[in-house]
Amino acid sequence: MEVHSLNVLNLARKWIRSSKAVPERSFTFEQPFVLLHSDDWGRVGVRDKEGYEQLRHSGILLGQHPYDLYTLETADDVLALRDMLKQHRDYAGRSACMVMNFLTANLDFPKMQAKEFQGIELCPLSNGLPGHWQRPGLLVAYRSGIADGVFFPGLHGTTHFCRYAVERALRQGGERAELITTLWKAETPYIYWRMPWIGYEYNNPEKPRAGFLAAEEQATLIAQAAEIFKDLFGTAAVTACAPGYRANDDTRAAWARAGVRIAQNGSGAPKPPHLDEYEMLHLHRIIDFEPAQQELPLEKYLQLAQSCFANGLPVVISVHSMNFHSTLKNFRDATLRTLDALLKALEGKYPNLLYATDSDLYEVVIRGRLRTAHGSIPVQVTQSASPSLKSMARGLR
Repeated sequence: MEVHSLNVLNLARKWIRSSKAVPERSFTFEQPFVLLHSDDWGRVGVRDKEGYEQLRHSGILLGQHPYDLYTLETADDVLALRDMLKQHRDYAGRSACMVMNFLTANLDFPKMQAKEFQGIELCPLSNGLPGHWQRPGLLVAYRSGIADGVFFPGLHGTTHFCRYAVERALRQGGERAELITTLWKAETPYIYWRMPWIGYEYNNPEKPRAGFLAAEEQATLIAQAAEIFKDLFGTAAVTACAPGYRANDDTRAAWARAGVRIAQNGSGAPKPPHLDEYEMLHLHRIIDFEPAQQELPLEKYLQLAQSCFANGLPVVISVHSMNFHSTLKNFRDATLRTLDALLKALEGKYPNLLYATDSDLYEVVIRGRLRTAHGSIPVQVTQSASPSLKSMARGLR
């Protein structure tokens, strides 16, 4: 496509998005839907007890925040989650299923050490784990849960942090560069709460280049992540969640080119799912379920769910992968007990409850039907009035 055509398309999209005459096509549902979203799978953190002690001996006081104990799930952690989800069924006989958003690469610490930690090198998750990291059977455990229909892989990114921000800190030297090097020597990529200046994958927090990366940079990063994802799971990603929920129109355009059809958004005021100009379905998280950091009474979660269902909204529960880790601290067992209790309470209170993945809900929105082991069933969907100019944008593509 010529540059002039691209400029016209971008201008048209901006006008369409800003026009108050073009409301979003949003959707509500007759039946209660529950979706589980979970981020940061496959991302290494503090390298087990040996790495933990190495960081302490280097002068980093650990234990001040739960994310000091973020490490990496084991095969046993993943299988325990799989087995718990398999025990839950909705009224159509479908099991509970968690959308697991993967970071598709980790830092290749040995390669970077050979270059005196002057830059970033990546080890694709499809090639295993870097350096001294060991998790026997982990990839097999992921795939086992996918085969059982209780895990559904989604795209999160590669590094999670903004590469530009980290590389700039390395070039500038000083305390930031020293902290990065100390962490990397212990084969820990970062501890975000200690260094928020690293930003998120598609967003740099500080000047001189504060804000979202350029469209071309984001497109390159997303294409790379999507390629590794396909190598890892044998299929293209259809749902994505930006690290830190930092996504803009350039992010979504790159996702659309990579085949993504569902965009996951962070929690906030309850919003119905809606389709954007890329025909991408936006889902909004409702419940932040994070027992590793803060555990709320079960009744609070049920109140949120009741409010959503009363307004025809799906309940999207967010629970980060750290809650299932057990190596440095056993977060897993308490999380599984609490999540199991929440799902049982929802099933008991709403006998017509349906579990769904992002892909399932997209199909419900588009076709009005939900697939089950015994064929598809109809689901009543209500679409808001939405006179649209998206046909104009599609015509310019």
